Amino acid sequence: MKIESTKSTLNHNNVFVIEHSLVQHKLTLMRMKGTSSASFRALLNEISMLMAYEITKEMPTEFTTIDTPLETISSPVIDEKKLVFVSILRAGNGILDGLLSVVPSASVGHIGLYRDPKTLEAIEYYFKMPPQMEDKDVIVVDPMLATGHTAVAAINRLKALKPKSITFLCLISCPEGVKTLHESHPDIKIFTASIDRELNDHGYILPGLGDAGDRIFGTN
Repeated sequence: MKIESTKSTLNHNNVFVIEHSLVQHKLTLMRMKGTSSASFRALLNEISMLMAYEITKEMPTEFTTIDTPLETISSPVIDEKKLVFVSILRAGNGILDGLLSVVPSASVGHIGLYRDPKTLEAIEYYFKMPPQMEDKDVIVVDPMLATGHTAVAAINRLKALKPKSITFLCLISCPEGVKTLHESHPDIKIFTASIDRELNDHGYILPGLGDAGDRIFGTN
């Protein structure tokens, strides 16, 4: 079965599917149930770096004067210190490592949320952010956008800090999760490698790749 991955399926301008061939290739390898935890982590690190290229391509730049071996020029740079990656624990850390490989000077925040197995609602147990978030561009990372409740809870907390902008980055999403997130936060841009078919009765994405945290840390 071919997995349809187009933002037109949801008719929303704030959903961006990263369809680069390398991203899709690595995602296919991650979906395979026989992929080991070590390989899964390595692939997630690689795909995160590729997705970082896409999600940061419109970041504002400023010009600075530098000396090349031949002359002095004015050349563009991004202000990495105004960028904050916020990892939704625990699985978000798998994406975080790849992003920091590309933008090593970015600040990092963590928010701990777990999903109640009965209600599927998000329950917070940890929240730690850098100071002075008002002038920061925030990228929230979590491998899966499933029910959307965790993403909404995280963004609710972050918006209270009044950052300059918030973007959500995930590996796999589904129509239900995108709908839930955008009903609460229609201004949030979502970047994803795939919009999968649906959720099952237990809140897992189909066809998906299983529990991302378990596969990253070998706890399945």
